[in-house]
Amino acid sequence: MKNTIAERIYDFLKDFPPFEFLTKKKLMQISTEVQIIYLEKGKSLFNKNDSFHQYFYIVRDGAVGLFHTVDGIQNLVDVCDSGDIFGIRPLINKENYSLTATANEESIVYGIPIEIFELVSENSKKINKYLITSFASNSYDPYTTEQSGEIFGDYIPSNNQDLVNFQTANYTKNPITCTINSNLKEAALKMSENKIGCIVVVDNEKRPVGIITNSDIKNKIATGLFPIETSVVNIMSSPVVTFPKEITVSEGQLKMIKESIGHLCITKDGTSNSKLIGILTNHDILVTIGRNPSVMLKEIKRAKRIKTLRETRNKANILLKGYLEQNIPLSHILKIISEINDAVTVRTIELSLDKMKTSPPVNFAWIALGSQGRKEQLLYTDQDNAIIFDDVPKEIYDETQQYFLELGQLITTGLHKIGYEYCPAEMMCSNPEWCKSISEWKDQFRGWILNPDEKAILLSSIFFDYEFIYGENSIVEQLTKSIFETVNKTSIFFSFLGTDALRSPSPLGFFKNLVVEQDGEHKGLFNIKSRALMPLIDAARLLVLSKNIKNINNTSARYEKLAEIEPQNKELYESCSYAFKALLKFKTKQGLLHNDSGQFIDLESLSKEETLKLKRCFKPIRNIKELLKLRFPVSNLI
Repeated sequence: MKNTIAERIYDFLKDFPPFEFLTKKKLMQISTEVQIIYLEKGKSLFNKNDSFHQYFYIVRDGAVGLFHTVDGIQNLVDVCDSGDIFGIRPLINKENYSLTATANEESIVYGIPIEIFELVSENSKKINKYLITSFASNSYDPYTTEQSGEIFGDYIPSNNQDLVNFQTANYTKNPITCTINSNLKEAALKMSENKIGCIVVVDNEKRPVGIITNSDIKNKIATGLFPIETSVVNIMSSPVVTFPKEITVSEGQLKMIKESIGHLCITKDGTSNSKLIGILTNHDILVTIGRNPSVMLKEIKRAKRIKTLRETRNKANILLKGYLEQNIPLSHILKIISEINDAVTVRTIELSLDKMKTSPPVNFAWIALGSQGRKEQLLYTDQDNAIIFDDVPKEIYDETQQYFLELGQLITTGLHKIGYEYCPAEMMCSNPEWCKSISEWKDQFRGWILNPDEKAILLSSIFFDYEFIYGENSIVEQLTKSIFETVNKTSIFFSFLGTDALRSPSPLGFFKNLVVEQDGEHKGLFNIKSRALMPLIDAARLLVLSKNIKNINNTSARYEKLAEIEPQNKELYESCSYAFKALLKFKTKQGLLHNDSGQFIDLESLSKEETLKLKRCFKPIRNIKELLKLRFPVSNLI
């Protein structure tokens, strides 16, 4: 006899993850055992500290609130609406409920028997992956003990080659060393006896102070530059580049390419102030993995023409697509693509300098702003950059600025040819407003900070995310020092930044539906940048500035640092970090799919699973905004 109730339940469940991953036969098996529960408004399904049920739940109609109770006062943690599952964590962990589930409105809930569900879903990788990701995206629940290691379950590498890239590098332990009192002949004999190509020079406490390679002996001894009896300190390369023993293959290779070296010293705490415990060579890396983005970085360094840079940068998108498809951790993807972006920029600047008739009249620094400054630029975006040059006498200021404006024009033109669009607001180093001396930049920031207004806050939101890319880094350090000194003189600036962060439009409407653009060329599309990413970016910037945290520009890294120094808000910050990575990955995938920036999304093209995952990432946005309201006096400015 036909079971029409079970078929209706099946028709509902089949559209929602994780049930959509089951065959019809298996899902019907579950549907026939589902418990249908009607809840009046205010009626609780389970209470905090109740023993776990034999069911987990999915909302059929209505909405169910999850509450945490402290001293008899209920605090709303989450609201589950149609298609949301809840109550599964206690079943899997075999623990009492930590929250109370109460109907926010008249609701119908399906109780899914865990025993039947586990039976039919056994060994399903898709279902396991969904559940782990679901837990992670609900991780802002300060009343649970979510294991941080599970948070990024969705991004576990799935390919053997990728696993190799992100595994800890296999370095040589107990490396051969000599002391700073040795002469070169003694060191060379050790190298010969041990058949090695380099030897590390250490001090009395076994700390690495230099390194000697076969090339040093060839270039400095064989040529007669130094006698064979010379002290090792005369020919060693110093200081050495050090890393902790947890260095990954990918990190090691990128560092060697960036520094143009073939050896890294592994020390006890990762700095040159601790004992040497190993050495990692380029040969070790090549033996381990064969090939990776280093080839691309070498091509960029050797490029003689902008055309070559464009071709190489385009390959990065192919690399990016492959990484996303293989679920490589986004933090690693960001590091690799950022290194490629920075390398492309550096080479563009070098080629532009070659075209100038004379060398720069004074030292200068080229800084990236916006997404490149935060090292979050995965796809081509608009250019945001600036030049800072050393102070010069007033009478030669104009001609000095003119030199750097011409250089800036060559650079921005080169970047445009590669694929980076010009900034519509002309926030580029070819604009006199963004090409100034260090003193003028300090005055500029002082004005923005001490006399904030809407324009100042808009510019601050771009310029506070700067990253040194080329030139004299000490100039940028001067600016950073000046900014933080000024920031500490006022609190009104933070209030303006907080107000601006809270003004970002909500991603969800009154009925928890995704809000789309109401007019313009993107009418009907969801703006993931302004409604989801920017609130997290703005909040992270404000919070690290208020904590005087310098030199951490990346949004997820900012939240991870905040979680470290504010353990009482650890889960909130970790959930913000996760949500940001998930949203950025979402945007990037959309961009690659439609060959655009991915900023505007057609919601009709998303699956139910994608829509639910997207919505779950909005929960930390709501909570970080609440924290801003409590921490900064913004009420009078909204």
